[in-house]
Amino acid sequence: QVQLVESGGGLVQAGESLRLSCAASGLTFSIYTMGWYRQAPGKQRELVATVDTDSNANTADPSVRGRFTISRDNTKNTVYLQMNSLPPEDTDVYYCNALQRALNPKYDRRYWGSGTLVTVSS
Repeated sequence: QVQLVESGGGLVQAGESLRLSCAASGLTFSIYTMGWYRQAPGKQRELVATVDTDSNANTADPSVRGRFTISRDNTKNTVYLQMNSLPPEDTDVYYCNALQRALNPKYDRRYWGSGTLVTVSS
């Protein structure tokens, strides 16, 4: 059974930092592209950043470039999101995602964590 367990969320003041972690089990971690998404109430889930199987990072959300860094540790089956200089607008639930793409997208394997809440107070 695949499990993605996020941790590290919480309440911080504007300008502070947090590091989110996502520990994966039940899958071959190293062959999955890992990602972090964020979702505000009533809004769609949005991609923040991904890190592929070669540890190449891509920050998809322009609002976090230069402040957020995604990384992975295949020895610990864990992906991280370092978040710096947090403004209140970064308040969201952050979700971990694991994706293994197949030649036919119909057979992609995608898993989600249950999310961790980040609250940034002004």
